[in-house]
Amino acid sequence: EVRLVESGGGLVQAGGSLRLSCAASKFTFDECAIGWFRQAPGKEREGVSFISSSDGTTYYADSVKGRFTISRDNAKNTVYLQMNSLKPEDTAVYFCAARVGPMIRSGSYYFTKSYEYDYWGQGTQVTVSS
Repeated sequence: EVRLVESGGGLVQAGGSLRLSCAASKFTFDECAIGWFRQAPGKEREGVSFISSSDGTTYYADSVKGRFTISRDNAKNTVYLQMNSLKPEDTAVYFCAARVGPMIRSGSYYFTKSYEYDYWGQGTQVTVSS
């Protein structure tokens, strides 16, 4: 079983940066695709960014493209989400999630739905003030 623990959230002013980390238990980590999701109060959970374990393929939601960067260090069993140029609408609880299987896509289809991920962390709060 994969266990995930997020860290790095906090309060930041608009335009600022944060780096989230997702530390995973070693078992099967390097066989799992990882995604970051977020959920704001009263809204549905949405996929933010995803990374494959095998070839480093990445995917970004349009709302964060150009501002967020996902990366992983399989040797450290950690995935990072560097968030720059933060906006108040980025305020949410951020979750990392693991999908059994190394790829975030099958052909042209990308696995970005929450039900497509098998293991979840507890979340970390990100608050961006205006």
